[in-house]
Amino acid sequence: MEPTIYLFFNGTCLEAMTHYAETLGGKVVYVFRNGDAPDAESRMPGGDDLVMNMLVTLGAAKVMASDSPDSMYSKPQGFRVSIAPQSLAEFDRVFAALAKDARAVEMPPGETFWAERFAMFTDRFGTPWMLNYEGAKNTGAAA
Repeated sequence: MEPTIYLFFNGTCLEAMTHYAETLGGKVVYVFRNGDAPDAESRMPGGDDLVMNMLVTLGAAKVMASDSPDSMYSKPQGFRVSIAPQSLAEFDRVFAALAKDARAVEMPPGETFWAERFAMFTDRFGTPWMLNYEGAKNTGAAA
């Protein structure tokens, strides 16, 4: 079994997931919109453009997402999507793209005892991220 990240958005699913795919070298596999539902009973509250289900692949990983009606949306908490860029340049590129207009930067990019560069932030779409480039501090332990 492999876990799949499933993210919820408050009306920005398509924009957010497309941005993540472009930034992280992924691929949008499919987008199923509210308007694609076969009948009114199958639709969630809201307009036809809301995303009911979307799949993006990032390497071998699958990230799925949807919009949530206002009455069902809650702010993400208790987790972060963790990315391990393979170089400092890649870390800087990914951070610049994902943290642009961030809601919060909880830990700006900096060196830690375990990584050459590490950061934690919540992007403009509300997704909490953690970037970690171990570099020369790589101990060979699985992340």
